Amino acid sequence: AIHANSDRSKFPFVAVNCGALSETLLESELFGHVRGAFTGASYMKHGLFESANRGTVFLDEISETSPNMQTRLLRVLEEREVQRVGSMERIPVDIRVIAATNSSLQDRVTDGDFREDLYYRLNVVTINVPPLRERLADLPLLFDYFLKRHTSRMGKTVAVHAEVMEMLAGYNWPGNVRELENIVERAITLNTSGIVTA
Repeated sequence: AIHANSDRSKFPFVAVNCGALSETLLESELFGHVRGAFTGASYMKHGLFESANRGTVFLDEISETSPNMQTRLLRVLEEREVQRVGSMERIPVDIRVIAATNSSLQDRVTDGDFREDLYYRLNVVTINVPPLRERLADLPLLFDYFLKRHTSRMGKTVAVHAEVMEMLAGYNWPGNVRELENIVERAITLNTSGIVTA
């Protein structure tokens, strides 16, 4: 939404799950590499920072990055340049970086697991997204969104009994929005009557 409502919306939006990739793979994905930089690098590859030039890079689970990667990320943010793995060339990039985490970066800084200078460089504007249990007014909107998404994907049509929303509103949602989506998908997948009930 931030990207789509900004002056960068005509340019790429690139999302990266930092926790799902090894440090070596994350480095190659973000910065790119030159041919021969490492075993298996048989071609030159543009990194995601380069590909997202003038757009937005979303770094999900930023807290899962290694100290070495944190140093490289700080350099990109400070100098607005990237250096492909195995190259000395510096390539200017104009990107907005949005980072997300489900853990407290302040606590990670205190524990020495996250660079303080990177934390302050990223923490220009903080958007706190409360857990679903603290914003139950969003529940019907999210439920409808997931219902439409999964019925369309599965080619099903289902009606939802009125008591379902009341039941869902009484639940604590320890798994947040992902748990809600999982429950909606499961209800649609297993439904044979065409009506979702409590």
